Amino acid sequence: MSRYDSRAADPGSYRDRRSEGGLGGSGAGTYSYSSSKREEEAAAAAELDGLPRFEKNFYVESASVAAMTEEDVEAYRRKREITVEGKDVPKPVKEFKDVGFPDYVIQEIEKAGFVEPTPIQSQGWPMALKGRDLIGIAETGSGKTLAYLLPAIVHVNAQPILSPGDGPIVLVLAPTRELAVQIQQEASKFGSSSKIKNTCIYGGVPKGPQVRDLQKGVEIVIATPGRLIDMLESNNTNLRRVTYLVLDEADRMLDMGFEPQIRKIVSQIRPDRQTLYWSATWPKEVEQLARTFLYNPYKVIIGSEELKANHSIRQIVEILSESQKYNKLVNLLEDIMDGSRILIFLDTKKGCDQVTRQLRTDGWPALCIHGDKSQAERDWVLSEFKSGKSPIMMATDVAARGLDVKDVKYVVNYDFPGSMEDYVHRIGRTGRAGATGTAYTFFTAANARFAKELVAILEEAGQKVSPDLARMARGAPPSSGARDRYRSYGSGRPWS
Repeated sequence: MSRYDSRAADPGSYRDRRSEGGLGGSGAGTYSYSSSKREEEAAAAAELDGLPRFEKNFYVESASVAAMTEEDVEAYRRKREITVEGKDVPKPVKEFKDVGFPDYVIQEIEKAGFVEPTPIQSQGWPMALKGRDLIGIAETGSGKTLAYLLPAIVHVNAQPILSPGDGPIVLVLAPTRELAVQIQQEASKFGSSSKIKNTCIYGGVPKGPQVRDLQKGVEIVIATPGRLIDMLESNNTNLRRVTYLVLDEADRMLDMGFEPQIRKIVSQIRPDRQTLYWSATWPKEVEQLARTFLYNPYKVIIGSEELKANHSIRQIVEILSESQKYNKLVNLLEDIMDGSRILIFLDTKKGCDQVTRQLRTDGWPALCIHGDKSQAERDWVLSEFKSGKSPIMMATDVAARGLDVKDVKYVVNYDFPGSMEDYVHRIGRTGRAGATGTAYTFFTAANARFAKELVAILEEAGQKVSPDLARMARGAPPSSGARDRYRSYGSGRPWS
């Protein structure tokens, strides 16, 4: 018994998809397989013989989309910085009514007050609804969560209802607890009209409530890799029913060392699943993992694969010494503290605690989150920050990706991060969903190895590059003025 009146037939068997080639397809390159690889695939295909077929192609092109000429499509993609790769790529949709979502999904979209699809939704929705694998590369705050969740809801409603003992139909893997919780909030909001049940599986909290959810049966599971493996090994759930798999922030999961866990999880999911693979960046490691998991995928890039910052963010970099940072931070807070939310990043848990204590001693309403905090405490701090009761939040990189707090007006990099990818993601906590924001960065001589890449990021975004930073990027010694600032720090140079 299906939950949804399907509009399209099965898009092809596992064997059909394999014959179409590997990652990429037309325009993205195809990959050949060794004889041993083909033997493995033949064995995997045989495993499908006892599995029920399932529907995954639900896309019907609307008349207005069909009427778009190739020139219209090209102009629209160029205007919205959409680049696509793959075979038979569908045209983008300009309006919600053109996607072909069922009425219950459209009603949720209207209730949320959205005006038009974001670029990743415009191109990603028809791709996902066609049932093909998908690689989506887009910066944080681009609307990618709904780009995969709304097709997931349609997918769930087209499958047979869960039987006792069944695991989920949709599995979303995320790198952090915070991102997983935020995805669940969206899944609950947009899945409520279909009575789709979900749960969020992550570490740092008691397993009991999560186990109960899984045993009752849920259509959507959002999970961090480690806790999900715990649940699988203790037989609290299984992945036999998963036909729609999402890897969100794949680059971050690899940065955090989750590749072995991801491989272990994916090995338990039927090979003819639909897989959606999301990343803000596209380093070689991310591409290699995509080659393993995806077959004949579409690829959609919003903006550029090259690392770049959101142009809606004003970036200001100040070169100073380690000992000058705290006084500079206090002076900055005195200048910008207007009730707006301010997110301050530090590298270490110890440093996060120390600076937070000092700020509170000096009368500033600051709280902090990091990996050593209990989940209850992290949830409370986030709640205080989101509500504005504590408008200053200190954080390690645990909050850098996936943290979706509206109206963060300022980001401060108290410590420069360990990579330029993390820099871009940190400052991306402001300037979200079309808003503007400002990112302040404290840059010391110890960070000099990042100077050249930082200058490139600033220049690409049309930001001012200070003479001192430009000199550092060239490998030149600091100017006499910079040396004087290192030796004698007063109120500091005004932010400009």
